[in-house]
Amino acid sequence: MKWQGRRKSDNVEDRRGISGGQVAVGGGIIGIIVLLLNVFGGENAKMLTPVLEQMQQGQQSAPTEQVELTPEQKELGDFAATVFADTEDVWHKIFKENGMTYEEPKMVLFTGQVQTACGGATSASGPFYCPGDKKVYMDLDFFEELRTRFGAKGGDFAIAYVIAHEVGHHVQTLLGTSGKVRQLQAGKSEAQANKLSVCLELQADFYAGLWSHYNQKYIEEGDIEEALSAAHAVGDDAIQSKMQGHVIPESFTHGTSAQRIKWFTRGFKTGDIKLGDTFAEELD
Repeated sequence: MKWQGRRKSDNVEDRRGISGGQVAVGGGIIGIIVLLLNVFGGENAKMLTPVLEQMQQGQQSAPTEQVELTPEQKELGDFAATVFADTEDVWHKIFKENGMTYEEPKMVLFTGQVQTACGGATSASGPFYCPGDKKVYMDLDFFEELRTRFGAKGGDFAIAYVIAHEVGHHVQTLLGTSGKVRQLQAGKSEAQANKLSVCLELQADFYAGLWSHYNQKYIEEGDIEEALSAAHAVGDDAIQSKMQGHVIPESFTHGTSAQRIKWFTRGFKTGDIKLGDTFAEELD
């Protein structure tokens, strides 16, 4: 991806050089809550706030230490900030074309663990969006694990795809999609609720493809293949097969590799936000 020398977003907070701070007791549980918030939207943030507050009361403080970033880490942060700026430009354009005003999110780069309006989380949660503070949280070390552990091709556009996907969740929050999904999930069985979660995630993939369509002047040969490889690696079926040797379709919450590739590709090829109704098509 062509990115050097271009505008970087002012909405990026780089916490990677800061170690220590609050360490969440039972951080894995809080991480799960963060993922639920990512899937279900802002309404769950309100419902779970008392739970998060109680859990955070059990946190312990550790000394804060400033760590110098390596030149490679600094360059990676600059790249992420440039991609984030591109998402701002594209979504301002799309919202304006549809008679709306885009509210820019923020992005936090961190290492190891982080505190959010949705509670504490660790790198094990992977990249996520918190509707409580409208921020995208990224541990950039995740992408090395995506390559080495889950077989993704890697490359800078794999990172761009994930950033654009998480910004897609912000778009869903602004459009009210996440809140509507939460309402639809009330009273549903776990399998039915999971299907709605899959549709939400696939739509975020569509939005990532849509962003790529609008950003083609900066895309280089091989970039889309990197995004598709990452989409394949994070499919529910691919992850379950890798981690447990078999798949359980009714437990899927993000979609299969084929579904994720399909919806990213549709967004990229069409560039039409009106063709991203994953709910109408995937729930048939």
